[in-house]
Amino acid sequence: MEYYHLAELVHKQAKQYGEEEVIQVRNQENGTWQSVSWSGFSKKVMMVAHALCHVGVKPNSNVGIYTQNRAECLFVDFGAFANRAAVVPMYATASIPQITYIMNESEIAVLFVGDQWQYNNALQVLRESKFLKQLIVLDNEVKLSEDDKTTLYFETFCSPKNRNSQDIISVEKRMKAVQDEDTAHIIYTSGTTGEPKGVVLTHANYKFIMHTHDERLTYLPQRFLSMSFLPLAHVFEKAWSIYCLHRGCRLAIAYDPKEIQTYIREVHPQAMCSVPRFWEKVYAGVQDKIDTSSVILKALFKDAIKTGKRHQLDFVNQGKKAPWLLRRKFGFYDKTIYRILKKTIGIERGIVFPVAGAALSDQIHVLLQSVNIPLVYGYGLTETLATVSCFPPVDFEIGTVGKVMPQTEVRIGDDNEIQVRSAAIMKEYYKKPEATAAAFTKDGFFRTGDAGYLTEKQGVILTERIKDLYKTSNGKYIAPQQLEMRLMNNKYVDSAIIIADRKKYVTALIIPLFAEIKKFADTHSIAYDTSEDLCNNPRIKALFDKDIQEMQHEFANYEQIKRFALLPEPFTIQTGELTNTLKMKRAFISEKYKEVINKLYDE
Repeated sequence: MEYYHLAELVHKQAKQYGEEEVIQVRNQENGTWQSVSWSGFSKKVMMVAHALCHVGVKPNSNVGIYTQNRAECLFVDFGAFANRAAVVPMYATASIPQITYIMNESEIAVLFVGDQWQYNNALQVLRESKFLKQLIVLDNEVKLSEDDKTTLYFETFCSPKNRNSQDIISVEKRMKAVQDEDTAHIIYTSGTTGEPKGVVLTHANYKFIMHTHDERLTYLPQRFLSMSFLPLAHVFEKAWSIYCLHRGCRLAIAYDPKEIQTYIREVHPQAMCSVPRFWEKVYAGVQDKIDTSSVILKALFKDAIKTGKRHQLDFVNQGKKAPWLLRRKFGFYDKTIYRILKKTIGIERGIVFPVAGAALSDQIHVLLQSVNIPLVYGYGLTETLATVSCFPPVDFEIGTVGKVMPQTEVRIGDDNEIQVRSAAIMKEYYKKPEATAAAFTKDGFFRTGDAGYLTEKQGVILTERIKDLYKTSNGKYIAPQQLEMRLMNNKYVDSAIIIADRKKYVTALIIPLFAEIKKFADTHSIAYDTSEDLCNNPRIKALFDKDIQEMQHEFANYEQIKRFALLPEPFTIQTGELTNTLKMKRAFISEKYKEVINKLYDE
């Protein structure tokens, strides 16, 4: 297989695949999915490339994009690469202060924006920035401000009048001059504990992960269909999408993540990157289906899961041939129970579902593997261009986040820190030489900040995020993620955060899953008008207390949750508790709910 730098990848693939489909985009008005061919993709990329050159984008400059997932994200990426420019993606949910910081540090002159909200934010930055000069709007429904005389709509920007013969010649020269060490992306970290850092990723980094993923994911066909669900500003989705293009695959672009269940049932993807929360909801749906079934059907479901676990984990994953009767039984359930389950979701054609970004409980993982959902659990960071480890096709170890990737070194340093060295590691933090130096050991290993250890089979086991490790006032160390993950397995819990740092004992703030709590309340004749009524109801509190006690019996006494509070409002990006990558801002939450937390420690 050929390995190309990103400036030539699309055009090389277009020569091979021509009019075959590469991108599906949903028409939001009528719900149909429209197709873009490889040759159409290549032509659109070149239009963007020439137009970028025309408006003054130079080699080694940075182009910004601030939008929901759209096909234009890919057009802009590869159009910028043709100019030897880098792309700085920003989350669609990023606030004005966040985009201002990123655009000023990376000196962005040209910014592509998506919808009205993003345009309004960007226009405010444009009026105050000494760097930003040009906005290009991707959504034709956006209404421009009356005093805005410079912003262009994307189609106008790409029109023939925005390029000339000199632009075409310049872009051709730039494409020929692209080097593997050129910067492709500057992806900013979410900044949960400080200001964001721009992670500089090169063409060489991307070419390397194409090699390592081909070596690990040997079973993938060339032309599978992947749903682009996570934000393309996130390194996980960005790296996976580019890898898919390298494989000649098709991408269905999911515009609105809230509509993902609809999109999946419409498209029936064979692959999709996701975070564990998606599969936690699938698991909760399966459990609810089992719990509400008749006695006979419930027994059938449980036997199907038991059979799948034995077939998939005890035999197939061990490289063994299952006994004849087990194979027949598994085959029957695969065509009935498992298929019905997967078809309900829309994933019955699934080949590979990469999942990473947070902890996935073993309980959920085992069930999904048992019903033949091909999850590939992995671990990585923005700085490592996503994958440090992931599950191999067979001989994976439940309880790990996968086996170390090929051509990748992982070792355990001080404080059990996981340290990584490979050609996928970032070049640097943009304009932050001190932070860059601090991120690496003297012999070139990247310090992940995650604690864990390796198994004999080179499986990576994560224990905690070192910065998140709490120390109680009694001197005991608490890893909050382990408790939070167990809480999130509960059908009544939407999200939760552990409180313990410098405290006498462990407590928790819990956001109930109100749809389930309301069902419980209605079934047990509990009166309520608001979510707050439910959170304050003694019987609802008793329900959570009972479940918490059962959940945490395997934890040491000092690790166990002694008290908790139910919160009536969810943690969101908009209200400040979550980053754009949906990670909890622990310090912010602790400050915002200081009074609630203090009451949990009142004697």
